Amino acid sequence: MFPLARMLSLAAASALVALTAVSASALAEELPQNLGPVAPHEPILTTVGNKRVLAFFEPGSGNCAFHAVIWNTADDNADTASRVRTSLKPRQMVLIDTPDNKTLKLECGDNAERLAIIDNNHFVAAGAGN
Repeated sequence: MFPLARMLSLAAASALVALTAVSASALAEELPQNLGPVAPHEPILTTVGNKRVLAFFEPGSGNCAFHAVIWNTADDNADTASRVRTSLKPRQMVLIDTPDNKTLKLECGDNAERLAIIDNNHFVAAGAGN
């Protein structure tokens, strides 16, 4: 495992890369998005309900070392931020629920090679929602 300071600097660097990829002509109200799937150390950036999510993973021992930072979209200083860490086996999912009944489903890919948002309709159609 990496020290906390290294993890936080990696998250900050990932966020910086994602933010610089946004067009300079974007309006200030438009938040950058990267819906993936992403490779190791690349960020997924999205909004779920009234929450903003920055998520990434690091491969390790065939698993995805998953990290996410979640905060209120109206919070300019991210004072409400929460950090989530867990280890996901390949094809295992993590669900992030918000108070306004929205859910973000993220799945660790085969051999811990990618992290992807799972579409709710696709997930239910595959029979896993029953």
